[in-house]
Amino acid sequence: MSGWTLGIETTAHTLSFGLVNADGVPFPSASDTLRPDQGGIHPREAADHHKAVAGHLFRQILEQQSLSPSDITTVAYSQGPGLGPCLRVGAAIARGLSSRLNAPLVGVNHCVAHIEIGRQQCGCDDPVLLYVSGGNTQVIARLNGRYRVLGETLDIGIGNMLDKFARAQGIPFPGGPVIEQKANEYLKSNPNPSMEGLRLPYAVRGMDLAFSGLMTAAQRLIENGASLESVCWSLQEHAFAACVEVAERAMAHTGKRELLLGGGVACNERIRNMCNEMASDRDGTSHAPPKMYCIDNGTMIARLGWLEATKRSTKLSESAIDQYLRTDQTPIVWP
Repeated sequence: MSGWTLGIETTAHTLSFGLVNADGVPFPSASDTLRPDQGGIHPREAADHHKAVAGHLFRQILEQQSLSPSDITTVAYSQGPGLGPCLRVGAAIARGLSSRLNAPLVGVNHCVAHIEIGRQQCGCDDPVLLYVSGGNTQVIARLNGRYRVLGETLDIGIGNMLDKFARAQGIPFPGGPVIEQKANEYLKSNPNPSMEGLRLPYAVRGMDLAFSGLMTAAQRLIENGASLESVCWSLQEHAFAACVEVAERAMAHTGKRELLLGGGVACNERIRNMCNEMASDRDGTSHAPPKMYCIDNGTMIARLGWLEATKRSTKLSESAIDQYLRTDQTPIVWP
C-alpha cells in the first residue's frame, strides 16, 4: 500500500485530521476543540464549529508534512459511535475528499481506533483495554475476531460524570483536568488523607460500572460544607478505583497480563498510577499512550483506516454514520 492515509475525527467536541504514512507510522494531528464558556457540549454547536475550521485544519495537516492533496491515497473517518451532528460533518468531509482525490473511503469504529493507536504506541500484543472517555467507559478484550466488551458503564461515561460535577461547581468544560489539579492541591495540604467524612458510593456493579450516584453523592458533600479540593480527591479515588477493580477482574478472567489505557480520562496521572500498581501486583504490565493519542485525534482514525484498507473499503451507499456503533460490532481483519 502506497501513499498516505488521512484520518478524520469528529465524534464530539474535537475536529481532528491525522496522518499515517505508507508503513502505518503515525504523525501528530492537527486539531481544534470547541470549548464553551458555560455549560456542556451542544451537538449542533460542535458540528457548526467543525464546519468552520475544517478547511484551515486540512491545509495545516498537509503543511505539517509538506504534502499535497494528491499524496493522500486513503481517507478514513469516524463512522461511530458519537454525537450524530458531529459525525455527519466528518462523514461529509470524508466523502468529499474521497471523491475529489479518487481515494478509497474507510469508515472506522472510534472506540477500536483508541485501542489500535494504543497498541501501536505502547507495543502491546493482546491487552485488556480500560477505555475511559467522556462518552464511554468500557473494559474490553480481544476474543474470536472481535473486541468484546466485558464490562461497561450502565449510565454515563466517567469523563461525562467528571465534567458534570465540575460544571455544578462553576468549572467550565473540560472539567476533568481541573478536578485532577484540585485533588493534587488537596494532597499537598493533606499528605496522609483520610476518607473520613468523604466516602462515596461503590460504583462497581459486577463487571459493570455506574457513576451517576457517585456524582450526586459528591455534590451532596459540597452542599454539606466539604471543601471542593477534598471532594475532587475523593471523587477521583472512588471512580478510578472502581474502573481499576473491573479491569483487574477482566485480566483475571481472560488470563491476559497486559493492561492498556485509552480515552481522554487516561490523560489523568492518578488513574495511570493506579493501573501501574494493580498490574504490577499481578505480575503484569500497564500501558498508556502519549496523551495526545489518549484524547480524540485524527491520527488514531488514520491508523485504523490504514490497518483496514488492505481488506475492505466503505461504499458511498454504506457510509452513513452510526452514532450507536458498538465496540464489538467491528470484525478484526488485521493482525
